[in-house]
Amino acid sequence: VQLQASGGGLVQAGGSLRLSCTASGGVFSIVNMGWYRQGTGKQRELVAGISSRGSTSYADSVKGRFTASRDNVENTMYLRMNNLKPEDAAVYYCNAAGWDGANRYSEVWGQGTQVTVSS
Repeated sequence: VQLQASGGGLVQAGGSLRLSCTASGGVFSIVNMGWYRQGTGKQRELVAGISSRGSTSYADSVKGRFTASRDNVENTMYLRMNNLKPEDAAVYYCNAAGWDGANRYSEVWGQGTQVTVSS
């Protein structure tokens, strides 16, 4: 299975963006999905996670501003980001964990989408 992330771009502080991540190809039963980000010179961090039932969790730094959602029929996950701050600038990656065709629990990463926030 492959993950295709999109929706990044340049936005002014206080602005909004919506990221999308679509899974396609292969045999893969997705259980959990998540958005991670990696800023310049920083470690990759978990931003938001969402289970197959729609339960969500967020990093403290984005609570109240970011909202994760998913469409299990379309195998797509979204991240709505409001009131963006310069410190939110990073490459955002999507991740999916689940059962592959050989009944192994594994995870897949998308290619990343750049989010730039100007002050």
